[in-house]
Amino acid sequence: MKSRYKISLATVLLGGGIVAGSLMNNSVNGASDPGQPGTADDPVVTKSYVDQKIAQAIKGGGSGSSSNSKTTSSTASTTSATSSATASGASNTGKASTAVEQTEELKVVDIKPGQKLIAKAGAEFILRNGYAVVYSMDASGAIDITSGTEIVHNQVVEKNHLLSFPREGRGIQVKEGQKFGLVVMVRGGYTIQ
Repeated sequence: MKSRYKISLATVLLGGGIVAGSLMNNSVNGASDPGQPGTADDPVVTKSYVDQKIAQAIKGGGSGSSSNSKTTSSTASTTSATSSATASGASNTGKASTAVEQTEELKVVDIKPGQKLIAKAGAEFILRNGYAVVYSMDASGAIDITSGTEIVHNQVVEKNHLLSFPREGRGIQVKEGQKFGLVVMVRGGYTIQ
């Protein structure tokens, strides 16, 4: 008799625990989930819709065609800012270099074989295309932020890795023996030699 009582009690407690756990799980999931994407609580929108609304807010509620004029004026101001940075950078250096840039935006730069892309202090490069090696006159080189390593003179640069140049005079160049140039995204000051 006592064993039947113990089995029945264990079954009731086990069943009650499962039901209570299930109810607690549902309430926790419902509390932390603000809404499923695509529902009225959390709507899904497209990039063009967001761009249009931003353009309307900037223009004070204008039409959707204002986003084209916003893009054009933004491009024009970027071009003039880059041109003035080039002019001021060129007047400050006494070295023979083909180009000097100082920009905080990412800029795509093409490097031909035999040329060196020399960074100003704090510049960042991302190699997009080609085979490159680090150029440095001392024992140190560039910091590969993506892999967390240091790359010294003549070491290969990985594509799509973010490189940081803490000091001026270091950079990258086309790997010896390559006949194609490099495509590099640059943020910060640089010269092409």
